[in-house]
Amino acid sequence: TFYRKQREDIAKQNSALIYALRSTNPEPGLGELALNATPLQKARTQIEQSFDPQFGGFSKAPKFPHPTNIELLMRQWAHSVTTNGIDKADGRALGIARFTLQMMALGGLYDQLGGGFCRYSVDERWMIPHFEKMLYDNGPLLTLYAQAWAATREPLFRRIAIETAHWVMAEMQSPAGGYYSTLDADSEGHEGKFYAWTQDEVRALLSAQEYRIVARRFGLDRPANFEGKWHLHVFENTGTIAQEFGLPEEEVMESLGQARQKLFEARETRVHPGRDEKILTSWNGLMIKGMAVAGRLLNDESFIDSAARALDFIKATLWKDGRLLATYKDGKAHLQAYLDDYVFLIDAVLEFSQARWRDGDLAFAIDLAEVVLKHFQDPEQGGFFFTADDHERLIYRPKPVIDDATPAGNGIAATVLGRLGYLLGEPRYLDAAERTLKMAWPDIQRLPYAHISLLIAAEEILYPPQSIILRGEPQALHAWQRRCNEAYAPRRLAFAIPGDAENLPDALAARVAADEVVAYVCSGHTCSAPVMEFSELDAALKQTEAGEFD
Repeated sequence: TFYRKQREDIAKQNSALIYALRSTNPEPGLGELALNATPLQKARTQIEQSFDPQFGGFSKAPKFPHPTNIELLMRQWAHSVTTNGIDKADGRALGIARFTLQMMALGGLYDQLGGGFCRYSVDERWMIPHFEKMLYDNGPLLTLYAQAWAATREPLFRRIAIETAHWVMAEMQSPAGGYYSTLDADSEGHEGKFYAWTQDEVRALLSAQEYRIVARRFGLDRPANFEGKWHLHVFENTGTIAQEFGLPEEEVMESLGQARQKLFEARETRVHPGRDEKILTSWNGLMIKGMAVAGRLLNDESFIDSAARALDFIKATLWKDGRLLATYKDGKAHLQAYLDDYVFLIDAVLEFSQARWRDGDLAFAIDLAEVVLKHFQDPEQGGFFFTADDHERLIYRPKPVIDDATPAGNGIAATVLGRLGYLLGEPRYLDAAERTLKMAWPDIQRLPYAHISLLIAAEEILYPPQSIILRGEPQALHAWQRRCNEAYAPRRLAFAIPGDAENLPDALAARVAADEVVAYVCSGHTCSAPVMEFSELDAALKQTEAGEFD
C-alpha cells in the first residue's frame, strides 16, 4: 500500500540515491592535464601536520597504522637523497616514518611475544589495541619494516619483520598454501584474554633475574594497563635496564629473549582466539608481496618459499578459465573477483619475481593485467571500476580512488601498469596508468592526503623506475642479485633471470644471457649499454639508492 501511494516520492528518492552514489566517483579529469609533483609535496606536508610528535602516528585515539602514509614519507626521503644528496635530504620525512615505526613496534599494537600487529590502538600511545589481527594490515606493515631495515639498518626493524613473517607462517598460512584472513580479538568470550598477564603468572614462569628485567621492560612494575592485568608494552630500553641493574646489555638482551620464549610457550597452551579461515585473493596479494619483499631484503629463503606456496595456491585454486575468483573456504572457490584482487596480485607477482624468478609467473601477471584492461577499464574517462563489466549489475559501478584500510584499487592499478609498461615496453599499460591519474587528478589536487597510493603511482610516472634485468647462470647471478637488494631503492625493479629461462616476453628475451652475468640497466625507456662488470653495476645502483649508512 505504501509503495502504491508513495510511488512518485520513492522514485525521486531512488534517483537522488543513485546520483549521490555516482557523485562519489571522481569528476572526469582534463584530457590535456599535465601531471606534476605539487600534490606529492602537499601530501607530505599534510602528513607532517597530522603527525603526533609525542607518540608517533597520524591522529589521536583511536590510532591506525596508515602504512601508505609511512611509505610516501620514506619514498619522499629517498627521492630527496638521490636528487639532492644525503646532506640536503628530507630527513624530517624519514624521521617521522622511523619514529612511527618504532613506536608501533614497541607498543601494545604489536604482539611482543608472538609477532604481528593488531588492527588499531584504542589509545594514542599504541598501548592497548583492538586485539584483532588482520592479514591486510600485516602484509603492508611487513613490507614497510623490511624496507625500513634496508633504509636505516636499525636492528629493531629487522627483528619486527622477521617475527611478523614467522607469525604469518605459523598462524596464518593454510596447509594448502593460501593465507587466512583474520585472528579474532576474543578468546573464551573476552577480548584480549589470550594476550593479558598477571604478575604472578609471569613470576611463576621466569627466574628472578628474568622477572626483574621483564617487569622493567614491559611495565609489570607499573599499574595494570588492561582490565586489572598487563598487556605487554615496552616501557624501557635495554640499555637503561642494564645500567640500572649493573649488567652488561648483552646479558639483559639474552635474559629478555629467554623470558619472551618462556612466556610465549606458556601462552601457546591457552585457548587461542578464533581464526577466520577464508582465503581472500586481494589480501593474499598484500601478504605475498610482504613475504617476498621481506625475503628479498632480509635474505631469507623461507619467507620467499611461503610466498611461493601462497601464489601457487591462488593460481591453482582461484584462477579459473582466465579469470580470478575472490574467495576460498572449505574447499569452495567462488565470487567473481574485483579490481583489488587483480591489481594487488599483479603487485605481488612483480615483487615475488624479483625475489625468485620462475618461468610463467610474469606471464601470469600479464594475463591479469589484460583482464584488468579488458573488463575493468573506463574507456571514456580513464581509470578502473571496482567491478568487471560482466559482473552482476549494480546500481552504479564505483571507481575507488581514496585509500581506506587497504590502498585504493586505482592507485595500485596505475602503479603496476606503469611498472609493467616500462618493463615490457608496452605503451597500452603506460597509457592506462597515465589516464587513471588524469581521471583522478582534480580529486588528488583537492585532497592529496586521501590519495596516497595514486600519488605513489604519479611519482613513478614523473620519475620513471629503474629496471634491471640480470641474465646468466643461476650461481653467478646470486652475488649481482644480492647487490641489487642491499639498499633502499623504492623505484627499482631488479629481476635475476637464468640464461635458460623459457617463454620470456619479447622485451626480456631480447636481453640475452652472456657466459657469466650481464646486466641491462634501464631508467624508464632509456637503457645503458649492457653491463659486464660488477663494479659498473655497483656504480649505476648507487645513483638510485638511499641509506643512512655506508
